[in-house]
Amino acid sequence: MLDGFADEGFADVWTPVAMSKEVGKAPHGLTLAGERLVLFRDHEGRVSALHDQCPHRGVKLSLGKVSKDGCLECPFHGWRFASGGACTHIPLNPLPEEKRQRYAATAFPVRERGGLIWVYTRPGAEAPEEPTVPSVMEQPGVHVWHYAETWNAHWTRAMENMLDSPHLPFVHRRTIGGGLAKRMKPDSKMEIEVHPTPTGFRTTSRLDEAPAEGSLDWLRPNGMSLNIPIPQRLMRLFMWCVPVDADHTRMMLVSTRDFLKLQPLAALLDRYNKRILKEDQAVVESSHPAEAPPVTEERSVATDRATLAFRRWYLERKKQGPRESAAVAEAPPLAS
Repeated sequence: MLDGFADEGFADVWTPVAMSKEVGKAPHGLTLAGERLVLFRDHEGRVSALHDQCPHRGVKLSLGKVSKDGCLECPFHGWRFASGGACTHIPLNPLPEEKRQRYAATAFPVRERGGLIWVYTRPGAEAPEEPTVPSVMEQPGVHVWHYAETWNAHWTRAMENMLDSPHLPFVHRRTIGGGLAKRMKPDSKMEIEVHPTPTGFRTTSRLDEAPAEGSLDWLRPNGMSLNIPIPQRLMRLFMWCVPVDADHTRMMLVSTRDFLKLQPLAALLDRYNKRILKEDQAVVESSHPAEAPPVTEERSVATDRATLAFRRWYLERKKQGPRESAAVAEAPPLAS
């Protein structure tokens, strides 16, 4: 049961799965790593996450409704389930609470932080730790913009793209990579550094020994933070590559800044961020094989150091199943 998480190297992790604004009064069904989940809010607005499958006859609970008592009601026979999965009512079958316990739905730990809804990919009421939510997403005075779209790609290919600096002057030459493209010469050299952090690793890039401009953080397992250096200003972009199934990934973008917060300038910059994301889509969706393969099956070079560090972590994790590696290994030196 729920093998999809382990199959995608995604067992026992926190991940955002939806934007807060997507979950209203009606149940919200979604697929995460091939497994069906349903999010719903009780009468006080608190969000819950259940396996989107009634334990009675296997129908989607997301097709049901939230009852006045804040429980999720199955559309087939009206069984009701509380936030923790407990079955609170079985119509036409009066049973005491102790007997209803065996009819519970499968629940998942869930948090609502930073305008996103986070789920821990292990069934149960508790998670061993809290999600790592970037503090800037909850900081007063910061403009936070949320956007999501689905790509026809495996999440590992999307994640590697987000950690890859060398593609900027080619894929993004008309946007964020324009300055880098102008500075490139036929004999230019880019140096990539990768340093482990408590939440994954930080990677920086330098072109022709010039100082590094900004940095990328991998937020294990499927997040990226782009730190953009602007004097006396704050600007950070976040991306989570959320696996839907083997062929689809939900790209969840969060933009944060302490300037250009008012319309219409705010909307213009937010649309610019969406344009950058669109530039990546066709390239990533063309990747073959769809899932990132073992390191030896593709030809890599020194500037692939960051993406290979992620790939080795992912492949090792899949081999181990739900047990997370104790440390993130940096890719070994490559031929320059």
